[in-house]
Amino acid sequence: MRAALALARREFVRFFRQPSRVVGAIAPPLVMWAVVGSGLGGSFRPDGAGPATVGASLAFFFPGTVVLVVLFAAIFSTITVIEDRREGFLQGVLVSPVGPRAIVFGKVLGGTLLGALQGGALLVLVPTLGLPVDGAALAAAAALLLVLAFALTSLGFLIAWSLDSTQGFHAIMNLFLVPLWLLSGAFFPASGAPAFLRGVMALNPLTYGVAALRRALGGGGAGLPGWGLSAAVTVLFAAALYAAALLVATRRPALRGGSRLPA
Repeated sequence: MRAALALARREFVRFFRQPSRVVGAIAPPLVMWAVVGSGLGGSFRPDGAGPATVGASLAFFFPGTVVLVVLFAAIFSTITVIEDRREGFLQGVLVSPVGPRAIVFGKVLGGTLLGALQGGALLVLVPTLGLPVDGAALAAAAALLLVLAFALTSLGFLIAWSLDSTQGFHAIMNLFLVPLWLLSGAFFPASGAPAFLRGVMALNPLTYGVAALRRALGGGGAGLPGWGLSAAVTVLFAAALYAAALLVATRRPALRGGSRLPA
């Protein structure tokens, strides 16, 4: 545990020494939220009824924007796995008594806290959107962000562990995670999508995380999964990805150049 906490602390030190990571994780989603929410304000009706307004579209896109910030934070935090391998740090930890399990927990913990911190910072914008939330709802949203950050960081670690190229990591993450986010109900509601897309969105675990966050922030509506189901699926999603990351790391400890240490 001490080694894992030291690795998590190292992620925080790296983060605060690279302020460009803050800009890279928060600015693009916020710009997209403002542009898309304002641009569609005159035509977008989330519930399919009532007048289309900029306020309604900004409120609808807000939970998805928070999740996108967490997703970007997970990408930036887990790419350090490849950087640590390139610098030789990862090999040194692997041959020490610490072992791969502490690496997984430390890296995922550090990325989780950073992702939840960056996503949670956006919750200060909730009062400006007119969403009917209180302290308990914000606490539930913050707890949910921790689980989502844990899931997405575990997924990023799982992908980064077997890669040696940061370019390849970004390509795979963009190919995999961006569609995962787009088909989560963050960008458009499932109720208005074609039947085959509704089926894909129902199978997408991130759909339930976005739905739970939307309900916690008072933006629930018809067609959304219930809070209990959404929270349960999100927790199971996070647990399954962390278990997969542990399994891959303990069976295939990664070394420079793609070689492997015996488990």
